[in-house]
Amino acid sequence: MGKLDDKCVIVTGASRGIGKAISTLFASEGAKVVCAARTLEEGGHAFGGSINETVSEIRKAGGTAVAVQTDVSSEKSCENLVNTARKEFGPVDVLVNDAALNYYIPIKDYPVQRWVRAFAVNVHGPFMLAQKVLPDMIERGRGAIVNVSSGAAIGPGRGPYKTSGTGGTMYGATKAALERFTQGLAQEVYQYGISVTCLSPSKVVPTPGTVYHKLVTGYDDPRGEPPTMMARAILLLATEPLDKVTGRVTYSQAILKEFGWIEKAAGRGIDIVGTGYSQI
Repeated sequence: MGKLDDKCVIVTGASRGIGKAISTLFASEGAKVVCAARTLEEGGHAFGGSINETVSEIRKAGGTAVAVQTDVSSEKSCENLVNTARKEFGPVDVLVNDAALNYYIPIKDYPVQRWVRAFAVNVHGPFMLAQKVLPDMIERGRGAIVNVSSGAAIGPGRGPYKTSGTGGTMYGATKAALERFTQGLAQEVYQYGISVTCLSPSKVVPTPGTVYHKLVTGYDDPRGEPPTMMARAILLLATEPLDKVTGRVTYSQAILKEFGWIEKAAGRGIDIVGTGYSQI
């Protein structure tokens, strides 16, 4: 038996990277996965990967999945995603908010439209999707929402500063907001038996995006951790009992080691102090 047998799961950002790893792992654990992203077909984005490709790989491995092209910044698109999930597989059991948008631009140069667009994807999308799946979860007294954050949420600390920033202020701000949203929502829905958690990588995950932005030197950069590490940690957060995890803002290797899923761990949450929300 799998940890998610017959569960209906929505994963956003499922076309590549961490989202694809989550989708394939969850499907292998018996979930019926609704893979959501803007890139439906290969070639529809500058980076490789698509939700059709993710779904094809899941089905070839014997799993169950469907692709739904989605713009998480649009309420109408979010509504369509949740309605399609219900139509295909029934009430939603798990929501994983992995979709994200980032531009490395200093604040003095930041185009307002890009700033607003990034907050719409990184913060408003998780809010809208959570709100739309909650009726399913509240009615049955169970469910899990996992939000994907980033080490960028850890600020530079108190000044003065000897070096200039790298243009990551916007992304860090959206992820810090997502962590606060996580704990607030967890508090609100605890009474209904719903778990809400937030996870960041302990180390940079080599993905098309992080390679493009030169956060890692390549997919085999030894300083990074594979997408499967995040996928396993999200599986843990989505399946452990409510009282053990809800409200947690944590890091992949830290939570996996805490629950005995791995023996050795390093990076954020282990060697490096995380955000204030992760310490509460």
